[in-house]
Amino acid sequence: MGNKIISMMKKDSKDGGSKSKRMNRSQRKLLADEEMLHRRALSMAIHQAQLSQRFDGSMSRRVGSTSTRKRTLSDPFSNGKQVPDFSESLTVKRFVLVHGEGFGAWCWYKIVASLEESGLSPTTVDLTGCGFNMTDTNTVSTLEEYSKPLIELLENLPEEEKVILVGHSTGGASISYALERYPEKISKAIFVCATMVSDGQRPFDVFSEELGSAERFMQESQFLIYGNGKDKPPTGFMFEKPHMKGLYFNQSPNKDIALSMISMRPVPLGPMMEKVSLTTERYGTGRRFYVQTLDDRALSPDVQEKVVRENSPEGVFKIKGSDHCPFFSKPQSLHKILLEIAQIP
Repeated sequence: MGNKIISMMKKDSKDGGSKSKRMNRSQRKLLADEEMLHRRALSMAIHQAQLSQRFDGSMSRRVGSTSTRKRTLSDPFSNGKQVPDFSESLTVKRFVLVHGEGFGAWCWYKIVASLEESGLSPTTVDLTGCGFNMTDTNTVSTLEEYSKPLIELLENLPEEEKVILVGHSTGGASISYALERYPEKISKAIFVCATMVSDGQRPFDVFSEELGSAERFMQESQFLIYGNGKDKPPTGFMFEKPHMKGLYFNQSPNKDIALSMISMRPVPLGPMMEKVSLTTERYGTGRRFYVQTLDDRALSPDVQEKVVRENSPEGVFKIKGSDHCPFFSKPQSLHKILLEIAQIP
C-alpha cells in the first residue's frame, strides 16, 4: 500500500511538473507575442516622429489590415486559447477604428491584432493632423476638416459595403459626423468612452465637468496653443505629460504609456469647440452602442452615464478596471464587447 501511494505521488508530481512547463511555455509565448506587437507599434511611433521632423507639408497615411496570418492562430491576448472565427456568421466584417484627441491609428494596435485573429477586417484612420497625417494641427479649424480621412474612406467604399465604426473619446464626434453624412454606409456605431454628442452640442461640452466650461477653458487654460500668435485665438491644446498620465493612463501598462508619450500630438481646438449639427432623419436612423469605462478619470463614469441618458443608444456595455484607454488597459474586454456588438442582428 505504501509503495502504491509513493508511486501515485511521483506520478502526480510528474504530471504537475508537465502542466507547469506547459503553462510556462504558454505564458512565455503570450509575453513574446505581446512584446512583438508592442515593438511594432513603437516602431510606427518612432517612424512618425521622424517623419514629423522631415516634412512640413500635408501628408496622410491610412493604416489598415494587411495581415496574412492564418485565422487558426491563437489571440496573443487570449492566454493561448483558440479564438473563434466569427467571419462566417457576420454580414459586416469590417471595423473602422477612429482614435480620440491627441492619439493616432497607432493606439489601436492590440485591438487590430485581436480582431484580425477573429477573422475580421479592422482598418484604422489617422484624422487630420494626427498620427501619420502631417497636417499642421494649427490649421485644422472645423470638424469637417478634422474628419476628412474618415469621410474619404466611407466615400470610397464599394456601393453595397457597410462598416462598423468605433470611436474613442472625441473620436465620437467624428463618427457622429460620419453617421450624419453616410448613415447608409454604417452598420453600427460604437462609442468607446466617447463624446456621443446631441444636436447642437460641442464635443468639448462632454468634458466640461473635468475641464470646466468651454469659455473658461479658452480664457484660463495653461494648455492652450497659439499657433497664429498670442494676439489671435488659440488653435489647439496639449496636456503636459504628468496630466496626461493622470487623466488617460491610470490603469494602462507602463510600456503603452511610454508609447503614448512619444506619439501623442496637439489637439486642434476648432473641431472640439464646434457645435455639431445632427438630424433625426440621418444620424437618428443609425444604430449606436456605448462602451463605458469604469475607472476613467478623463471622462468619469458619472459623466458617461449622463451622456447615455441624454442621447440614448441601443445598447450599453461596461468595462470594469479600465481607464480612458481600454485598448491599452483592458484590450481583451474591449475586444470581446466589439465582437458581441458585431453579432447583434
